Formats: sequence, structure tokens, C-alpha cells
Amino acid sequence: MTSTQSFIDEITIEELETDPYPFYERLRKEAPVAFVPALGMYIVSTKELCADIAKDAENWPAVISAAGGRTFGPGALLNTNGDEHRKLRDMVEPHLQPSAVDKYIDDLVRPFARQRLAEIENDGNADIVAAYCEPVSVRALGDLLGLDDVSTDKLREWFHKLSVSFTNAAVDENGEFANPDGFIPGDEAKAEIIAHVDPKIDKWIMEPDHTAISHWLHDGMPEGETRSRDVIYPNLYVFLLGAMQEPGHAMATTLAGLFTKPEQLERVVDDPASIPRAVSEGMRWVAPIWSAVVKRAAHEVEVGGVTLPEGSIVMLSYGSANQDENAYNAPTEFDIDRALLPNMTFGGGKHACAGTYFANSVIRIGLEELLESIPNLERDEAHEVDFWGWGFRGPKQLFVKWEV
Repeated sequence: MTSTQSFIDEITIEELETDPYPFYERLRKEAPVAFVPALGMYIVSTKELCADIAKDAENWPAVISAAGGRTFGPGALLNTNGDEHRKLRDMVEPHLQPSAVDKYIDDLVRPFARQRLAEIENDGNADIVAAYCEPVSVRALGDLLGLDDVSTDKLREWFHKLSVSFTNAAVDENGEFANPDGFIPGDEAKAEIIAHVDPKIDKWIMEPDHTAISHWLHDGMPEGETRSRDVIYPNLYVFLLGAMQEPGHAMATTLAGLFTKPEQLERVVDDPASIPRAVSEGMRWVAPIWSAVVKRAAHEVEVGGVTLPEGSIVMLSYGSANQDENAYNAPTEFDIDRALLPNMTFGGGKHACAGTYFANSVIRIGLEELLESIPNLERDEAHEVDFWGWGFRGPKQLFVKWEV
């Protein structure tokens, strides 16, 4: 076996994107806090340490990865703390509170889900990621935001391009981006987003409506004033990436997990009330936001036996935390019957995901409609289940079939 330091020094982003699990399993055992040269930052890989840091906002203020900062720009929720962070949460949270979500979520998600299923249910086979999971996810958030005039395919294209940019994290020995061209897709998407949304903002400033972006512009502002586009756009990019991909990938991941346990799939089909339990396990099994949260040490601190200087940048690997052998029995297995334990999928502390309830609701409704319409769904074993991603992770494709 290579030395601990050697295997850390030699890991590449390409290897992490393909399969981060072996690397992080070894990190958890040998170096739960480790500086990874390919990323230019420390990685924290165990559940206990991730949870401790996530909840300690005073000593571990949030920052954003270099690639994330290059993608979103300044002023994004991920990169704010204190009053600034609270104001941004107050801007985005009204539409995402459970009491608000419950009022609109069925009308937002079910009609489109049923439409997509009507288009494919007589085909007998599909890549369910492209045909259903991602479309349901992006359409729900797009319509909530006020982007109902953007096609489903374009919304999918935007989040995929932003994802390529956000996860373009590799750095060289000088700490510079190893692949500057990796940001081109994200820049293309942002230019299209601005070109489309700017005229809508002009209208929303004069004619507010019920959509989320309209509320972002007006809520909490003095009369006659609206929020700057410099505030709106970085946070819109955050939503169009993280909030748009997460439900679709978690939906597909939950299906992939259920396919490994046919008897559990049968139980979920027979009892839709068990869908939330299956979804929770699916997101623990493969966290859709696998490794994206970054913190900065406010002062010199010892973590996991490692002394980190003040200002050290650490990435909390929630996908690894959810696979921690010290927290879960047989963590690599999908099992809806495992003991209910909190997981790190939606983060923790003041920067826990604002859209947790919304995302879970979209996934639940999407799976309810899918399994009611096609209860005999099964994996097409002529194709492998190809998971991909290290920052964000989910099945690239999930081929399924059913009797028509």
C-alpha cells in the first residue's frame, strides 16, 4: 500500500469525479483532516468532525471554494456570515418555509410530473434521469422562481454548465486553476441567464408578482427601493445549480438504491407513505451535494489531531460523512430499514440548506407519481448505473424498463 501522504498527493479530480469513495474511506481511517494538493485546501471526511465544524459558525465562518467563487461571484449565500447571511436567508426563505411550501407544492409539481409520465409510459423503457427526474426537478424550481418561460431543456443545460464550472476545482502547484477553460460553460450559462432574466427584473421592479425572484427584489426593502442585481444574480446561480439539481439527482439515486433491494422497492410501491423514508436513505447513500461546503478557521485550531493555522480553508465532505463507518452500519449499502440517524445531506448549523423541505417535497411527489403510474418499474440491466461527480453526485443515466 502506498503511504498515506503519497496517496493524498497523487489523487486527481478526475479520479474523485469517477469514484470518490475509496479515497475518502482511506481518509476517514488514516487522515480525517488532510491537505489535498489537487484541491488546494484541507478535506474533513468524518461525520463527527463535519458536524462539529458545521454548527460552529463563530469559529468556522463560511467561505466559498475558489471554483465556487469564480462561478457565482461575490455576495452568494454560501460566502456570507452574520447579519449579511441572515438578510439573504430572510430574502430567500419565505417561499421555502414548510407552511408556504405545503400551500403550493402539489399544484407546482404534480401536473408537470403527470405530463412527463404520459409522454413516456407507453414506451416501456427510458433513461429516467433525462426523461423524468431532472425535468421534474428543474421545472418545479424554475416555475417557483418565475422562469416558467424558460424551457425544461434549457434549465437542465444551465445547471449542468454551472456544475461543470463549480466543480472545476483542480489547482496546480502554485494554487492557480489547472484548467481555466473549465469555467467557460458556466460563463456561457450565466450570460444566457442574465440576458433572459434582466428584462424580467425590469418588469418585476415595476410590477411585482408572486414569483420568488420578484419577492427577492422587494421583500424587506424600504418603499420604492429594490435589491441590486449584484445581490440577485449570485444567489440565483446558487439556486439554479444546487437547488435545481439536488431533487432530480436524489430522486434517481433513491430509485437506484431501491433497485438493489427489490423487496424494499416492492414495499415502497405498495405503501407510498414509505417514500420519504426511502428518500432519506437514498440521500444518505449518495449525497447529491457531495462535497461543496467550505469553512475558514477563524484562529489556529486543532481538528482531528491536526493543528490548522488561522485562515486555513477546509472543505466538509458531506458525502463522506454519510458513509462514515463509525456512524452507520454497512454504510455502503442502501437499506430503508436501517436505524434512523441524522445525516449530513443538507448540512448543519446556520448554513444548513434553506431548501430542505422544498427539495424533499419535490422528490416525494415525483416518486409518488412515478411509482403510481409505472408500479412495475425495474432497472434495465443491459446498462450499468453510472454515478458521477465529487462536488455534486448522482447517476449520469439510469436506464429502466417496464411492461406496457
